[in-house]
Amino acid sequence: MNWFADVHGALCEPDPARKVERTLALADAGGLDRNGPPAEPAGPVPGRPPRPLLVAAASVPQRGFGSPAARAALVHAIAHIEFNAINLALDAGWRFRGMPLAFYSDWLSVAKDEARHFQMLAKRLAELGHAYGDFDAHSGLWDAAQKTRDDVLERMALVPRVLEARGLDVTPVLITKLRQAGDAGTVALLEVILAEEVRHVAIGSRWFHHLCAQRGLEPESTFRDLLARHGMTHRQAFNVPARLAAGFTQSELARLSGTRVNPESSARKTSQ
Repeated sequence: MNWFADVHGALCEPDPARKVERTLALADAGGLDRNGPPAEPAGPVPGRPPRPLLVAAASVPQRGFGSPAARAALVHAIAHIEFNAINLALDAGWRFRGMPLAFYSDWLSVAKDEARHFQMLAKRLAELGHAYGDFDAHSGLWDAAQKTRDDVLERMALVPRVLEARGLDVTPVLITKLRQAGDAGTVALLEVILAEEVRHVAIGSRWFHHLCAQRGLEPESTFRDLLARHGMTHRQAFNVPARLAAGFTQSELARLSGTRVNPESSARKTSQ
C-alpha cells in the first residue's frame, strides 16, 4: 500500500459518506508503509460535495436553540466543522514529509475520530429532518489550512491550538443551552466530541513542542509571535481544565488572556 497516495485519495474524495468510509478503512488497515513514490504535496483543494453552499462567515445566519429547525442548523454547523476536521487531519498526515512515524499515526487516529463525529452528527441531522448540505456554511477552517500549508510548525500551532481549541471553550456552553432546550440527543453527541477533541488538541500541542525543540525555539513566545504574524487572536473565557489537559500551561493561558488563571474556579464554572 502506498500510504500517502491512499490518504491523498481520501482527502480528495468529494462524497462525505465515501470520505468517511475511506478514512475509517485507512485507520483500520494499520501498518503505515511509507515506501513507494508518494504523490507530491501540490496543495489540492480537498474533495467536498456541491452542497453546502460556501459563503462568507458573516453571511452564515446565527444559530439558535429555541426550535427544532434552529437546533438542526446548529447541528449542521458542527457537522461542517467535523467534515473539515477530517480533511485537516488527513492533510496534516499527507502534506508534511519527513516527520517521525508517530506523527502520521497520530493524525490518522484524529481523522478516524473526526469521521466518526461526522457520522454521528449526520445521523442526528436526519433525526431532525435534515441532511448535510441543507444549510449554508463557510470555509474558515480550510482557509487556515491553506495559510499554514508550507510549514508544519505553523500548522500545529494555529489549527489545533487555535481553531480547534476554540471548540473546547464553546462546546460546554452549547451543551448547557441544549440541555436547557431539552435536546438530550445532541447533548450526548457533544459530550463525546468534547472529550475526544481534548486529545486532538493535545496532539497538536505535542508536535508543536516537538518542532520548537527541534528548531531551538521557545514555545510560548513562538506561539504568540505566530498569532500576531497571522492576525489571529485567542478569545477569552477559556475552558481552562480542558486546555490544560490539551497541552497549554497556566502561564501560557494567563498571558493569552491577560488575566490570572485559576484552574479550580474555571473547572467549577465549566461544570455549572
